[in-house]
Amino acid sequence: MSLFRKKSLTALLAQAAESEKGLKRTLGAGNLVALGIGAIIGAGLFVRTAAAAGGHAGPAVTLSFIIAAIGCAFAGLCYAEFASMIPIAGSAYTYAYATMGELVAWIIGWALVLEYALGAATVSIAWSEYLNNLLGGAIPYEWCHSPLEKAVDAAGVVHHGIVNAPALLILLLLSLLLIKGTEESAWVNAIIVFVKVAIVLVFIAIGWQFIKPENHTPFFIPADQPSAILPDGTEYSYAPKFNHGFWGVLRGAAIVFFAFIGFDAVSTAAQEAKNPKRDMPIGILGSLVVCTILYILFSYVLTGVAPFTDFQKSGREASVAYAIETYMHNYQWLATAVSIAILAGFSSVILVMLLGQSRVFYSMSNDGLLPKVFADLHPKFRTPYKSNLILFIFVGAFAGFVPGHLAGDLTSIGTLFAFVLVSAGVWIMRKSDPTVPRPFRTPAVPFVSTMGILVCTAMIISLDHVTQLTALAWMAIGLVIYFGYSKSRSKLGKS
Repeated sequence: MSLFRKKSLTALLAQAAESEKGLKRTLGAGNLVALGIGAIIGAGLFVRTAAAAGGHAGPAVTLSFIIAAIGCAFAGLCYAEFASMIPIAGSAYTYAYATMGELVAWIIGWALVLEYALGAATVSIAWSEYLNNLLGGAIPYEWCHSPLEKAVDAAGVVHHGIVNAPALLILLLLSLLLIKGTEESAWVNAIIVFVKVAIVLVFIAIGWQFIKPENHTPFFIPADQPSAILPDGTEYSYAPKFNHGFWGVLRGAAIVFFAFIGFDAVSTAAQEAKNPKRDMPIGILGSLVVCTILYILFSYVLTGVAPFTDFQKSGREASVAYAIETYMHNYQWLATAVSIAILAGFSSVILVMLLGQSRVFYSMSNDGLLPKVFADLHPKFRTPYKSNLILFIFVGAFAGFVPGHLAGDLTSIGTLFAFVLVSAGVWIMRKSDPTVPRPFRTPAVPFVSTMGILVCTAMIISLDHVTQLTALAWMAIGLVIYFGYSKSRSKLGKS
């Protein structure tokens, strides 16, 4: 049973108490809420909304957000209980180690790479798209797209991507900021959060006047919806099951689920919170509530301003700026402001994703499951600086050479898988350790945990087979690493 050996709560709490030796505690409840909003509002809202509406859900993408929010709410309540009980960096990985054992913890830690590392890559690609839009297309196609992408210009010339250079640039700058310190990063994030929330509210307020009821009719994409021609000249059909109707809304929920990724990233900063038992639930649930309300309003306005079919055609990239420039006349200034705010907003998302990934690796390294280099702290800043540099190379490889849609779907499936296991973990720990103090208790267990498992699993099933098989291959690679390296070096196993 060594594969399922568990890390005791006593050991975890002792590790949390060693604050002088480990990560520096600098974050309050307000910082954590801002951290969550900073991670949540970004590419999911400004890019994935249009992708889900244009390809699967149509105007009913608002329902997609509600379905995704329900799954996140169930999982978020479970995260809040764990984060208040076990204030350790590592998020779902740490919780799984305490409830389901080492092998499951490794699997979830490996899955979190899909969430945080690929999440950062996806958002950096979106950052590149909006930068080019803001610059009027000044960056040549070849230098802001991956080698796997191509497009045909107005003259009929086919352009192939070489490397997404702007995405690499923003990843490097934010990696250096994270090395400097968590407190500095949190201040930068708080400023960015204020700016991008203000812009979202301005777009909702002004865009409401430009909503056309006919753009919301029919609300669901019909099965006989005519095909759309994509920018690369290929034809996109709405006939498949998950490209129209209710099933299209469910696929849309799995796509826009990316927009909610971030509230769980708050839990990775538990070891840097001043009062984690009180502040972690506030940070997790507070950021989730604020963003859900904004998302529903935003998606309703966006699909009311522009027909959903536009988001498969010319409005595919930088969709919000496109909708403003095309349908909201005399508001060019707003398109420019939105692009600037989105660039800043994307930066905060990347920042939190990189922070989350480095903290998961920090915990895994401290447990002996990854090389010691991932737990090495900077002598002055007390940040895992070597881990941040290694992550820049890894994330940069995806950002520079993989298309954003592929990385985004992999991020969603990795996160959904983490949510399923965290939801199950709360139920298991209620049975195995019923007397442990719980500063925050998830209500209505096992109902809430069961619904979290079911809703998140349904969204995993609705994703396309290529994404599912790619994620399966990723997990297979992780198991090879575990049995070839981690199992024999586990500190828990040696003890």
